[in-house]
Amino acid sequence: MSEPTGRHASPERRVPAGPGGRPRPAGPPRHRRLKTVSKWSAIAVLSCGLLGTGIGACGLAAAREDPGHPAVTPSGPPSFVAIPKGKGAPVPQPASDHVARPVTLIIPVIGVRTRLIHLGLTRDHELQVPSSTLVAGWYTSSPRPGSIGSAIIAGHIDSRSGPGVFYWLHTMRIGQKIYIRRADHSLAIFRVTALRMYLKSRFPTQGIYGPAPTPQLKLITCGGAFDAATGHYLSNVIVFATLIR
Repeated sequence: MSEPTGRHASPERRVPAGPGGRPRPAGPPRHRRLKTVSKWSAIAVLSCGLLGTGIGACGLAAAREDPGHPAVTPSGPPSFVAIPKGKGAPVPQPASDHVARPVTLIIPVIGVRTRLIHLGLTRDHELQVPSSTLVAGWYTSSPRPGSIGSAIIAGHIDSRSGPGVFYWLHTMRIGQKIYIRRADHSLAIFRVTALRMYLKSRFPTQGIYGPAPTPQLKLITCGGAFDAATGHYLSNVIVFATLIR
């Protein structure tokens, strides 16, 4: 993905405590980028259907932000949103893999309800990032959520103006549920099976973007230590989930 243009000095701001009440260390506002997809990786995407490098959705480009805008931070743990209602879609079989495109992501336990935009590759063969920190994006070269394989959804963790859509992603736990509403109004329901953090320098590309025998979902954002010198997080936080209905 392309590197956000423009850099700026970041004044200190107060960072909210996580859901467990433990304060997060103070530091400069987050201005980060998604990890770049190389030219050869892009060729691999087109020829093999695999993304050749890891990503981590982070803050927006500084050029799009108002340096004088006061920081906005949550006052406590994430709020809850209602569990969506609707007819659950049957789990597809390998011989019948077609499902409708995803339109909405709902994660009740961390208060996420967002439309899903489409993410592709730029002219430089880099993965696009959501244009807003408040929405998540589905990588369209990955399977549609609920079909066989690993569907990839990326979102920002934060920006100078405040928390992003995946700010609380790191607090998710095994067994919690993720819901995706699709264009045909069906509802795909996933259960979290793991939450892991990887250094961007050691991102397990094949394990994240490689083929999978069952319908799976991977939610990706930035996390871990923040490097004030470069303005980037050093790791990616990934939630792994599997389709249950």
